[in-house]
Amino acid sequence: MATEYGQEYGRMDRSEFRGSDLDERRRRIPAGLRAPLEARAWKEFGYVLLSLPISIVTFTYAITMLSLGAGLLITFIGIPVLAAGLAGCRGIGALERVRARSLLGVEVANPEPLRPKSGGPMGWMGAVLKSGVSWRHVLYSILHMPWAVFSFSVSVVFWSSGWTLLTYPLWQWLFPAYGDQGGIQLYDDGGHRVYLDNPFEIGVTALIGLLITLATPWIIRALTTVDRVMVIGLLGPSSLATRVVELESDRGVVVDTAAADLRRIERDLHDGAQARLVALAMDLGLAKEKLAEDPEAAARMVDEAHGEVKVALQELRDLARGIHPAVLTDRGLDAALSALAARCTVPVQVEVDLPARPAAAIEGIAYFTVSELLQNISKHARATRGTVDVWHVEDRLMLQVTDNGAGGADVTSGSGLAGLAERLDAVDGILVVNSPVGGPTTVTAELPWRA
Repeated sequence: MATEYGQEYGRMDRSEFRGSDLDERRRRIPAGLRAPLEARAWKEFGYVLLSLPISIVTFTYAITMLSLGAGLLITFIGIPVLAAGLAGCRGIGALERVRARSLLGVEVANPEPLRPKSGGPMGWMGAVLKSGVSWRHVLYSILHMPWAVFSFSVSVVFWSSGWTLLTYPLWQWLFPAYGDQGGIQLYDDGGHRVYLDNPFEIGVTALIGLLITLATPWIIRALTTVDRVMVIGLLGPSSLATRVVELESDRGVVVDTAAADLRRIERDLHDGAQARLVALAMDLGLAKEKLAEDPEAAARMVDEAHGEVKVALQELRDLARGIHPAVLTDRGLDAALSALAARCTVPVQVEVDLPARPAAAIEGIAYFTVSELLQNISKHARATRGTVDVWHVEDRLMLQVTDNGAGGADVTSGSGLAGLAERLDAVDGILVVNSPVGGPTTVTAELPWRA
């Protein structure tokens, strides 16, 4: 079994090696030379070819249903006809998104679904007619047809001309054999004719065909760029709907974060200060009972209880600092981050250059971001020094924490950095981690500046 596994592993390793070697050889060929033979060029050309018949059908359907529905609006029949036309255009849009995704590589999300205010056919028809998505699909069905005609004509002319001229030396013999002429005719005035029939002219023709063939994929790519814009802009979700989805996701992150913080605070209180205070109450009760019969033992117990009070107070201070440090409220980020750096296990230099204090919420997020990053340095980085830089650029608050540790930090590995990135994203912030193996590590956070 081990031998079979080793053989299978060897075959997989060799195939992967051959694949990577082939990719490396392909990369050595300039993009302009390999473009006509790449799958992307043929997929885009296939998209253009399919666009013409599809756009004719969709254009005819949209114009017919709109005209019929508008003409029948004087009767009740026009409303369901128009609603059916809009629903059909939404179905066409779904097929077009699939086609663009498979042939153009366009990852466009589905638009927001219909939300009828009431059940039944009337509610559905009202939702279809009021939906901006439906009318954008109709607009796509109308506008795509003239563009499809243009892109089809240009693409077919360049593609067929290029490959025809490029392969001319291979089929030029057909003219003298079956056409009773030397080659492609360039000129004829009735008495004088010019044919491409000598080796030089055949070579120049093939060279021109090569140039056209090499240029055709880029021309088609430019044409399909317009198709990409139309699909994304007219068949995808609107910017407002996308923003609403983002805000709903961010709201969920904020709620989850707040719930996790509450659970942490409750756990710290229950396991830390609360347990100490309960033990303290028991010790003081015992000391009270021993006060009359054994004053010395009672004094020792009170002294021990005094020490427990100090420890409980320190835990409560740490807990309060974890919720929102008083120094941050009173003196701002500079003093608060300096206090954080002083508690770090490695020397940390702090530089804060801000024209004013940001909003309290942004200030708190910035503080806890730096706190989390400094904890990572203390626990995982194996660093000997670190720096914290905070500055203001236009309408953004910038944070940068660096260390000379072992590196290898990754925001996508499900670590604390991933949760930190989600918290920043909830307020339109960004977290960028640059941590090659061996170090150094640079973590840059960007937050909105809200004065």
